[in-house]
Amino acid sequence: MPMNTTELWQQARDEAMTISRQEPLLTPLMLGAVLNRSTLGAGLAYRLGQRLAHPDLAANQLIKLFDELLAGDPSVGEGIGQDLTAVIERDPAIRQVTEVLLYLKGFHALTVHRFAHVLWQTGRRQMARYLQSRSSEVFQTDIHPAARIGNGVFIDHATGVVIGETTVIEDEVSLLQGVTLGGTGKAAGDRHPKIRRGVLIGAGAKVLGNIEIGEGARIGAGSVVLKAVPARTTAVGVPARIVGDAGCAAPSREMQHCLDKPLEPETPARPTPASGKLCCGR
Repeated sequence: MPMNTTELWQQARDEAMTISRQEPLLTPLMLGAVLNRSTLGAGLAYRLGQRLAHPDLAANQLIKLFDELLAGDPSVGEGIGQDLTAVIERDPAIRQVTEVLLYLKGFHALTVHRFAHVLWQTGRRQMARYLQSRSSEVFQTDIHPAARIGNGVFIDHATGVVIGETTVIEDEVSLLQGVTLGGTGKAAGDRHPKIRRGVLIGAGAKVLGNIEIGEGARIGAGSVVLKAVPARTTAVGVPARIVGDAGCAAPSREMQHCLDKPLEPETPARPTPASGKLCCGR
């Protein structure tokens, strides 16, 4: 698939025309979200407006708001384009650009967060909170609008993802369903994790407190991480411990969740899987 944003949008338009012929019932959706829109941002604004519409705010009001935010801050559109590319590059289940644009709730939740974050940063905090609430209801994620999230981020499956207020996620990070980036109590201040570039966090993992997950590190599925994890290492377990290196230079891009050798036993010894491999991901 092409990775340039302009090419991705053209591919989406070509796909939408084919889908309209094959599935006439979907023609109104293809027209509204793709074929009648001039840009990727405009199409996504329409789709999200439709998905988040509520008696509180009609779809056309939300679409107008999203269009204004895209026009006012070009970095939002840049982030969306890189997120779209990340999904296509890293998710083997994706066959078409339109699948991401129209249906993937992780991509949609992250895009809504980008809008909410701009609102939060510009003092429109009630509207930011409203978008957070609606996104949580519709997409089953809870991302605080103050959280700082870089570009090229992939949230796979997305259900149950929680990202706290003072969380920082750098570029090129991948995380799966059920991940919590949370605090450890009710104290205010800087209390959430700092996830550095290229980190991969497996399904159901919990990273708690103002700790750093170093660049290119890997967190195994179901792990509870309470201490900092060095760059380019793998942490697994409850509580998590370092079990080796990250297995590759770019875990978030490779989406490789399996250890190539069994864990070294702790005391008391624990049996390792008969296969000799421990999978910690999807």
